[in-house]
Amino acid sequence: MSRSYKQNVIYTKLCQKFINFELVKKCSVQLLSKRQQNCFFSKYFSNTTKPYQEDEFNSKIIFISNQAQAEISSEIALFKDFQILNSGSKPSAYSLVNLTRSCTNLGWFSPGEQLHCCILKSGYVSNVFVATALVNFYVKFQFLGNAQQLFDEMTEPNVVTWNTLISGYVRSGKFTAALNLFIQLERSELCSDSYSFTAVLSACGSLGLVLLGKLIHSKIVKFGVDCSIVVSNSLIDMYGKCSFVEDSTRVFNSMMQKDTISWNSVIAANARNGRLDQGFDFLRQMPEPDTVSYNEVISGVAQFGNIEDAIGMLSRLPNPNSSSWNSIITGYVNRGRAEEALLFFQNMHRSTVFMDQFTFSSILSGIADIPAITWGKLIHCCTVKYGVNETVVVGTALVDMYSKCGQMNEAGILFGWLPVKNLITWNTIISGYAHNSNSDEVIRLFEQLKSVKDLQPDGITFVNVLAACWHNRMSCDAANDYFELMVNDYGISPMPEHCSSMIKLMGQEGDVSKAKKMIYELGFENCGLVWRALLGASVTCGNTDIAEAAAAKVIESEGNNEFVYVLMSNMYALHKKWIDVGDMREKMKEKRVKKEAGRSWIEVENSITVTSII
Repeated sequence: MSRSYKQNVIYTKLCQKFINFELVKKCSVQLLSKRQQNCFFSKYFSNTTKPYQEDEFNSKIIFISNQAQAEISSEIALFKDFQILNSGSKPSAYSLVNLTRSCTNLGWFSPGEQLHCCILKSGYVSNVFVATALVNFYVKFQFLGNAQQLFDEMTEPNVVTWNTLISGYVRSGKFTAALNLFIQLERSELCSDSYSFTAVLSACGSLGLVLLGKLIHSKIVKFGVDCSIVVSNSLIDMYGKCSFVEDSTRVFNSMMQKDTISWNSVIAANARNGRLDQGFDFLRQMPEPDTVSYNEVISGVAQFGNIEDAIGMLSRLPNPNSSSWNSIITGYVNRGRAEEALLFFQNMHRSTVFMDQFTFSSILSGIADIPAITWGKLIHCCTVKYGVNETVVVGTALVDMYSKCGQMNEAGILFGWLPVKNLITWNTIISGYAHNSNSDEVIRLFEQLKSVKDLQPDGITFVNVLAACWHNRMSCDAANDYFELMVNDYGISPMPEHCSSMIKLMGQEGDVSKAKKMIYELGFENCGLVWRALLGASVTCGNTDIAEAAAAKVIESEGNNEFVYVLMSNMYALHKKWIDVGDMREKMKEKRVKKEAGRSWIEVENSITVTSII
């Protein structure tokens, strides 16, 4: 019987408002042999109702909490802690901190919640150390709303409390929230420390906010913590992610002491930005390169260099891991070579290399681009076998694959089954319905997303909502309500994609003059995407003058696009302007512009057959 199964059995018995110790005894004893049962009863459940003296009580809790974190019989030790806590004696703040840490480290959420109730009852929630331990507890379980609420109720949080919540937001991918909290810390009476800086630098790197990162760098120098290896490594990583490779290298060269992470960070900064020669130079200089070092170079070569060279490096690695293989698969997928990615995935499977969630998400992304539903279903089975089908990363990739293969029923079922969904998951399913012309479902899911705790729609969400409005032929007024909701309520700046959807809607109602005005109001007059949308809308409603103006703008920003000439030729033909049709076709010959052949594909016996259509 596995350890996780034992914990699941025990969790079921514990999920009630107060712990029923009779059930705990019964459930726990079922997992033990007769000899262990006798020891268990005599050692852990004797004198269950006898109150403890305060000193004895606190020392026992601290001792057993340490056992819970270190020994195999951690469940029993934690049960004993709760039993002592239930005896009526008052705990100390230190013992409650230890007990909270035990629940956090063992992954016991239900007992931790009950402990929180106990702490509220005892009045220790005002203790900064106890409250910080609780904030960390909720952060580790990804309940950031609860952690934030606890934090807001604290009268004087210390810098550890601030760092705990900031780091929690960073690990959960909520980088903007982490930055906002760091700014609040800077405005408080407390001083940021090296842990604060490392967390916020990670957020800056992920968001590409190099100017803010440089401001924090100057503050780091001012505070004198730039000599810290951890802080310097974070700076290298931040500059690398923002594509400021020279700054990244400069920080690395200024370090008096370097560890393995320092070398790997500077190698990654160069390799991920296409500076493969410099990446190889650092790899050769590194005293003891590890698998991560080689993986970074392999990833860079797979992305920017010759992918066959990356495969050669992989074959020479003594101990390649799943990341090494994943880099090649991702390289193939990003280059549009999904069939080769599938072949490489098969080799990986035959080599008995452990496949993680990123392996499956990468190959599923490639399958979605082909699309090849048979292969998708086979790999879906693999994800179930490996037990990763319900993780956020793989679950989202599966929803995306089924959506792009037109299997929205399967995508919807998978979405409903996922135990945890992030914003990318929601955007994926909403996008799937939008691209498969189920606008009603898009609107329904959008309204549902608005009520999800700790999540809110972003710019991508509204792109799909506005596209659904267009597909559903909704009125401009209804679509404009969503547009204003995006700008005014969620503070999202309009993107060209939002503007394009609004232009198409206005084209449906024949109001392309207003659409043209909107382009200038939003400052997209140099964006070819919106002018192409206006050109299409103008052709739809037959406004030749605006269509000609839009066509000129598209050619100005994107060059001789065959799309423009074909569309204008068709519009002139529709209005029987045969002279203009002839002129347009002469221009196409003069500029050597040809209509690109359309392509379609069909999956036959696990292979993709491509057909060209002129």
